[in-house]
Amino acid sequence: MKRTASIILGVFSLLSIPVFGQQRTDEECIRAVADNILKQPVTQFVGVTTGVTYNSTKEIPKGEDVRFKSPLTEWHYSNGVLDMSMMHLGEYLNEPKYTDYAKNHVAFGFANYGYFKNTFRNDRKHWHWPFGQLWNTKELDDCGAMGAAVIDVYMLDKRAEYKTYIETAADHIMNGQVRLSDGTLCRTFPREMTVWADDVYMSVSFLSQMAKMTGEAKYYDEAARQIINIAGYLWCPEKQLFYHCYYTDMKRNGVAFWGRANGWITVSLVMLLDVMPETHPRRGELIALLEKQIVGASRYQNANGMWNQLLDKPESYDESSVTAMYIYGIAKAVNNKWIDPAYTAIAQIAWKALKEKQITADGHFRNVCVGTGITDDLPFYYNRPVGENEKHGLGLIIDTGIEMMKLAKSQSRKK
Repeated sequence: MKRTASIILGVFSLLSIPVFGQQRTDEECIRAVADNILKQPVTQFVGVTTGVTYNSTKEIPKGEDVRFKSPLTEWHYSNGVLDMSMMHLGEYLNEPKYTDYAKNHVAFGFANYGYFKNTFRNDRKHWHWPFGQLWNTKELDDCGAMGAAVIDVYMLDKRAEYKTYIETAADHIMNGQVRLSDGTLCRTFPREMTVWADDVYMSVSFLSQMAKMTGEAKYYDEAARQIINIAGYLWCPEKQLFYHCYYTDMKRNGVAFWGRANGWITVSLVMLLDVMPETHPRRGELIALLEKQIVGASRYQNANGMWNQLLDKPESYDESSVTAMYIYGIAKAVNNKWIDPAYTAIAQIAWKALKEKQITADGHFRNVCVGTGITDDLPFYYNRPVGENEKHGLGLIIDTGIEMMKLAKSQSRKK
């Protein structure tokens, strides 16, 4: 009897394990991820010491510190990526629940940030305080991707406070952010005047959406300039990859060809090309840069279809966010006929790897590197932790899935 009971328990244990390799459609995979996101409380706080849940700042007792109940509530650039992707999914599937996710997140931020602005004690960096990045525009991280998401929401819900925020973000990116003498955007920390590959996305995500909303040429021009300038500082002709950063004081690059940093350039290129007029004078230059990057990256794709945390270091771990970014860039470029459809095979084998091994049955996206700064020791990059359902990868995998669904439909029509 005991033996029978242990066998039954073992079967139930196996059933509870996420099943990989099962035959799921592209839509089933992405719905699983998105529906799992919808289960998480995006409009709640929790007491730091008490553990009590609050649905708005009006419920928080005086003097009690709170944190977000879910990291998906934060006003962080990764939340901007996620909000935009959920809106894309809602539009593609014609399902308002996904679009409403982004609208609710943005509305919750604007309804509650004033409380935290008034109670901020200046005892930490503003990004460690709830919604600190909503009322601060000190760096591109504060307002770039979240600003782009607010633009998308504003196009559906034209609130005056959204417009004011968008205008503040535009002024910071166009006029306030620190730059090199040639106009290239850079960072003041952790080392002064450093150029980061990440900042292509932190600027272009907003600039491309601002250009789309206003139709003003200056935003297209500035977005193109930032991509081309930063690529010039970071491109390594020998490796055919982008370095993570450039140190202006030493006039040299950093040590790492970090995967996600390279991926941000890919994503930014296709995001801008998607809205840029066909007649823009730098459009051809941007497409050539995209194709050059895709060819370079393809030389480092693993046999299993994925790319590594450090692109040129096969002993570093398979990393899911950069894999998603390259798939997304290639699929979107093929779908829009910017590059030869022969590149499709690169994306397809990578997508198969993510579907079968990195998206669990319950919609968790696995093996995504956590947030990563710059440093001059490679072990730092080698040893960055990965997260299950890590926020840095969620928006990326949703956008990737949408483009692969479009690609599959296009190919089926040709048969």
